Amino acid sequence: MNAPIENPPLRAAMIPVTPLQQNCSLVWCTKTMRGALVDPGGDLPRLKKAVADQGVTLEKILVTHGHIDHCGQAGVLAKELSLPIEGPHEDDRFWIARLDDDGKRWGLPGEPFEPTRWLVDGDKVTVGELELDVIHCPGHTPGHVVFHHPASKLAIVGDVLFQGSIGRTDFPLGNHEDLLSSITRKLWPLGGDTIFVPGHGQPSSFAHERATNPFVGDRVTGLA
Repeated sequence: MNAPIENPPLRAAMIPVTPLQQNCSLVWCTKTMRGALVDPGGDLPRLKKAVADQGVTLEKILVTHGHIDHCGQAGVLAKELSLPIEGPHEDDRFWIARLDDDGKRWGLPGEPFEPTRWLVDGDKVTVGELELDVIHCPGHTPGHVVFHHPASKLAIVGDVLFQGSIGRTDFPLGNHEDLLSSITRKLWPLGGDTIFVPGHGQPSSFAHERATNPFVGDRVTGLA
């Protein structure tokens, strides 16, 4: 067993928010203590308390995709704290534009916003002195992105992949085949020892999902 890294360059904390229990992630650079919130879907007082409790200086908001539970309050928080928003891919403009209507439908506060920076596959985002890779993974939504920090073997995957499941594709603009391709062609090559934080539920590893996931496990996809 590998010994734990005493001073890892990146730390992350999962903060479930809204009645849908969406995993907002606080990620920060341990050298600078500067960080980002990934997918602040709601419960902003709770998120701000988590940031303060960790002693982190928030420098930006990152968004994986445009669904209400993931970014309904991103624009509100960005305006309140004068923070930039990076992500998702512009193909999710459709979803972000309807956050107000979707909020009323789901009983969640939602406000449309314009990201400071739309992201594309191969982009980099910085958090303190850290650099995360941006991977465009359409399927759940057309503009979904994943954030990956290779040195930490950590990926924040939103609603692409879950422990024992995969993202829904029955919402408007969802595409099941695109989702399967995103997982097997873009996530699996990151390495089986990569731990991922999903948009809902508990973290897992790509190796565990390849061995056990009933939707994208190797026995199902024929990759074994």
